[in-house]
Amino acid sequence: MLDRNKRIKPRPERFQNCKDVFDLILTCEERVYDQVVEDLNSREQETCQPVHVINVDIQDNHEEATLGAFLICELCQCIQHTEDMENEIDELLQEFEEKSGRTFLHTVCFY
Repeated sequence: MLDRNKRIKPRPERFQNCKDVFDLILTCEERVYDQVVEDLNSREQETCQPVHVINVDIQDNHEEATLGAFLICELCQCIQHTEDMENEIDELLQEFEEKSGRTFLHTVCFY
């Protein structure tokens, strides 16, 4: 997994140092999800723009990473095609949970 990651990322990145604003943040580990939510909640709210934080728990091995990547890609495509993400995301996540047999964590934070 480390060799694959080295080819994908030039260096490790810390979300806490990122000042970009997102509509959606996906994590693949509950521990990381908790850190992202904690960081967003500790920031001073300036614009009150919502950001959806979703965790899709993926075990750190090649098979799970591949399956998780396809699941996340499909989820992102469905979210992109929603007309109103704010009102449709809960139902969409419920459908994906039933389809995949996985439970997703989801919360809304604000910038």
